Amino acid sequence: MSDTAINKPTSKLTHFDNSGQAHMVDVGDKAHTRRIAVASGVISMQPATLALIKNGDAKKGDVLGIARIAAIQGSKRTSDLIPLCHPISLTRVAVTFVIDESASSVICTATTETTGQTGVEMEALSAVSVGLLTVYDMCKAADRGMIIGDIKLLEKHGGKSGDWVAEE
Repeated sequence: MSDTAINKPTSKLTHFDNSGQAHMVDVGDKAHTRRIAVASGVISMQPATLALIKNGDAKKGDVLGIARIAAIQGSKRTSDLIPLCHPISLTRVAVTFVIDESASSVICTATTETTGQTGVEMEALSAVSVGLLTVYDMCKAADRGMIIGDIKLLEKHGGKSGDWVAEE
């Protein structure tokens, strides 16, 4: 993504009123539409730690299976964690993990969907974050130096602002 795309806001900040006070955005007049968001992130680790995950030898069990369930739970709890985020009814949450042996890392991708009045970007980002934190928690006995990063929105669809896809 170019620096101008990163630094240039697409509109005014909606979580502040005219006097600068934080508030929850009023979505009452917005149309109910299908909304989809996709986010991803990565956790890097020692090759031996990645082997534990890949071979299913971690002491706490199926790391990626448990992390998938945690990610789905995390997406459902987003409004409890992000103060001005609307509680929404998710219609679908899909979480995938891809092992990248060459980078000694695991990539998490989450897709969240709803039919409603506000988007699901925060739910996708929360799913990725919680999924990767769960991988860390389950493997920290073997590798406390794991690094979680590159958590980002890849795309969003629906709503008044339409479609958005991250630049490669």
